[in-house]
Amino acid sequence: MLMRCELQLGDDIVVADLAAWCDDDGIAPNWVCEVLAPSTAKLDRTKKLGVYARERVTHVWIIDPLSQTLEVLRLDGDTYRIAMTAGGEDKVRAEPFDAIELDLAILWAR
Repeated sequence: MLMRCELQLGDDIVVADLAAWCDDDGIAPNWVCEVLAPSTAKLDRTKKLGVYARERVTHVWIIDPLSQTLEVLRLDGDTYRIAMTAGGEDKVRAEPFDAIELDLAILWAR
């Protein structure tokens, strides 16, 4: 079960699946994770990414449980660049939490 968080970013209110702040005075999170669902994937990849970029969210993870993939996006100027893609049973060190190894197989386990 995911704990969704409602974020007011400028004039927009978005609901992220997960978010983290690295400093106490930031309004926008430094990291957001979106778990794609067929009903929300388009919104997650379009409007929400634009809001996150505008508000300077430095990293966005996009997890697709159907294709068992993780995309790590890093803010580069005004847009996001793919920093890493992985999937299946890969073990990764994903920005900005690359100090720890994440076993992706745990995400897909039932």
